Amino acid sequence: MLMPAYRPLVKVTKPVLKQVRVWPEGSSEALQDCFSTTDWNMFREAATHNNSTDIQEYTETVSAYITKCTDDVTDLKTVTVRANQKPWLTGEVHKLLKARNAAFRTGDQAGLRSARANLSHGIRKAKRLYSKKISQHFSDSRDTQNLWQGIQSITGYKPHPQTCDSDTSLLNDLNGFFARFEPLNNTPAQKSILPPGDQVLTLSPDSVRRAFSRINARKAPGPDNIPGRVLRDCAWELAEVYTDIYNTSLSQAVVPTCFKATTIIPVPKKASPSCFNDYRPVALTPILMKCFERLVMHHIKSLPPPSLDPYQFAYRSNHSTDDAISTVLHSALTHLDKKNTYVRMLFVDFSSAFNTIVPQQLIHKLDSLGLSTSLCNWLLDFLTGRPQAVRVGSSTSSIPTLNTGAPQGCVLSPLLFTLLTHDCTPAHTSNLFVKFADDTTVVGLISNNDESHYRSEVSRLASWCKHNNLSLNTEKTKEIVVDFSRTHTLHTPLFINGTAVERVSSTKFLGVHVTEDLSWSTNSASLARKANQRLYFLRKLRRAGAPTPIMTTFYRGAIESILTSCFTVWYGACTAFCRRTLQRIVRAAEKIVGTSLPSLQVLYSSRLTRKALRLAGDPSHPLHSFFSLLPSGRRLRSLGARTSRLRDSPIHQAVRMLNSLPALPPIPILPQHTLTQHPDPPLIQY
Repeated sequence: MLMPAYRPLVKVTKPVLKQVRVWPEGSSEALQDCFSTTDWNMFREAATHNNSTDIQEYTETVSAYITKCTDDVTDLKTVTVRANQKPWLTGEVHKLLKARNAAFRTGDQAGLRSARANLSHGIRKAKRLYSKKISQHFSDSRDTQNLWQGIQSITGYKPHPQTCDSDTSLLNDLNGFFARFEPLNNTPAQKSILPPGDQVLTLSPDSVRRAFSRINARKAPGPDNIPGRVLRDCAWELAEVYTDIYNTSLSQAVVPTCFKATTIIPVPKKASPSCFNDYRPVALTPILMKCFERLVMHHIKSLPPPSLDPYQFAYRSNHSTDDAISTVLHSALTHLDKKNTYVRMLFVDFSSAFNTIVPQQLIHKLDSLGLSTSLCNWLLDFLTGRPQAVRVGSSTSSIPTLNTGAPQGCVLSPLLFTLLTHDCTPAHTSNLFVKFADDTTVVGLISNNDESHYRSEVSRLASWCKHNNLSLNTEKTKEIVVDFSRTHTLHTPLFINGTAVERVSSTKFLGVHVTEDLSWSTNSASLARKANQRLYFLRKLRRAGAPTPIMTTFYRGAIESILTSCFTVWYGACTAFCRRTLQRIVRAAEKIVGTSLPSLQVLYSSRLTRKALRLAGDPSHPLHSFFSLLPSGRRLRSLGARTSRLRDSPIHQAVRMLNSLPALPPIPILPQHTLTQHPDPPLIQY
């Protein structure tokens, strides 16, 4: 009789030796005592020559000292990882196991009974502690990373890691590919002379301390190898010295080279990469520099210029992807409500947008936006002279110095790109540019088959990109033509730089599937498919004996968040069939969890009401003008519509939602021209 050979997992998978840094009990307190008694002025005095502080030497010596102290209080331990190792096995349980085995070998019956009892008690205690640790992953439904870590711990689900070959020649070639835009930059970086009365940004120790205390200790350290745990645990002790370093850097407009160093970890986009473009560059920068960038970014956000493009929806309070999509849809549907009209939407894709930034051009624009000369000089130094290396395991490429672009791992990069494109605006009123960071959409409102303004606008956009060193990726740029006229019209293809743009019937715009008939069946089907896949993990939680609150938290963070993605944009206009399909998933989740969950209609009504109130109270928002009060002050002015498509659009639905309330709630007056974003508290309580 043929029987398949049984191969235990412990024999198939060899034990792996892994080196980890262990923080013994009391190590954080030892570091705090060490740093609190350190004379930090000694480092500044040693780096001061002729009444001038060398910021490079000052920063490097302080960082080296912190690294040395960290190495002294922590241990590098070699751990053996086995395939069948239980996750709840701790060092205490291992000691009890050794004690039981020793009692068994000596033949001490009384000692063996006691050791077995102690081991049984120790195992139960370790399992309780491990269960408590797992349950902490499900404390916040908004922390999706923690939720999936908890799922991986319970179910053992782990995606197959995509690794890159550690051959040094490949790493050098990858580094050259990631820095391929460097030879195209012929503009030398030159700092400006400070005008009289220029105010230098000065940071306070309290702001630095708060930034350090909010560090996620689980984040990987940058090239300086200073762990985030050191900065978080010793925020009070290190705030003073790093406040001095940050302020010295700002006053001299010089960013230390060790702060600008970047390590690129190439992650394959697919299982078998065939070209360099199949690797995604994940940038690791020093955590100290990330904190510095957040403080500078907070200052830049507090001083937005009045000339900032109102249709740039990134990094602005009360502006989100929902608003960007709603703006595109409302302008298109309002235009289509007229006769002899159609709309062309161009979804622009840039090739490595952040990596093509020319620092000198960016600084000229920041200066015109009103940023101080000293801060512009600091940003120029931040973007130039950046050492970059590609690392896989213990293999590292050569380290070139870059003067073009901004690393995607930097905190300031998206905001700087947003400010770079602030002057990319349409010249004709029949066109609209809607932007969200590096996602740009051109909406052409065509009347009487006259596309001259739209085509000239696209040509002007291509010229603007060339002037600003941005490369349009015509292969990934897509166009949708929305035409509801009864007569079939042949629309001429659009060309950019001699290449025809692909016309598609559906494309993904800021996470939402937009189709040429502006229906939502494709988007609803995609969300339903993804949410159904997540139900598998909810069932695994139930089989693992997870309590109802944990399953409810996972549902909110991993399933409801998918079903309600950009909810206020599409749910009001989707068909009854799509609504029933999505609500069926909610009912399936209710059966698994064992408790009632809010319906999608209830969630939609509450979120649309909240969104409408915020739009009505924000005069700086592009959609604010549609929320005007009647002279009585008790209702909003109704919006006219000829077709049901426009009546079901998000803005019309929002106005009707507020007017359907028994009494119009007080409209909150929001501050104008702010760039910060604050998450709204949920209205639905579980």
